[in-house]
Amino acid sequence: MLFKRTNIEEKLKHLKRDEEVFKSILREVQNILNADSLSRERIESTISGGKDANANAFDFELLDSEQIYHIDQIKKICIDYRLRFLHSKYFKGEIPAEAISKIKHLEKEHDLEVKGFKIIAPSKLFKLEDKDDPLLFAPIGNNYFYLVHKWGNDLHPLRKWLMWPFKSVVNLTLLTVVISYFITTLVPQGLFSKSSSSAEFWIVFFFMFKSIASVIIFYGFALGKNFNPAIWNSKYFN
Repeated sequence: MLFKRTNIEEKLKHLKRDEEVFKSILREVQNILNADSLSRERIESTISGGKDANANAFDFELLDSEQIYHIDQIKKICIDYRLRFLHSKYFKGEIPAEAISKIKHLEKEHDLEVKGFKIIAPSKLFKLEDKDDPLLFAPIGNNYFYLVHKWGNDLHPLRKWLMWPFKSVVNLTLLTVVISYFITTLVPQGLFSKSSSSAEFWIVFFFMFKSIASVIIFYGFALGKNFNPAIWNSKYFN
């Protein structure tokens, strides 16, 4: 005969083997997905409520040196732009999936569980959701931190200058003096006397300075505001 007879028993066994192979592949895929899900949940749990840690045993040969920052560098940026550097458990925004993926890659590459995450972000992001520029860090040790991921929008280009008065009492006083002087120059000469004089100018200037300073002090005390160096790593609202 030109064609070999069909053995149904062999066909059944062959089909069974194919189905078993397929089921084995499905189980393997399911195990991978389950492991991935557990890993994601563990990382999210660590970020949202994990204990603080001073260091992670990274393999320095595998780290990108451009992503490593000292605490002094982080502090300066936070003070200049009025940002906070706090443990990730205080962060109320949403951690993007890309950040979780980078952490998983980092853990796999270094064969460890990363802990002690910290975030740089504006104060309001530790209270309310927003879209300003958070940066996620992991501690390396000796006050060095590794930048894991940055997301959201960049800060306003003028934020550093807008936050300059809040860096110190001196800065705020200088700004008050400048504003007072500018407003004083807008007051018409001889408004309070028949003849204008430098004495009148400085009296008006002093009045303006005292008024503006009073408003600023009232605003600061009423809202519990503090200067940048005092809040950059504070977990408290004020």
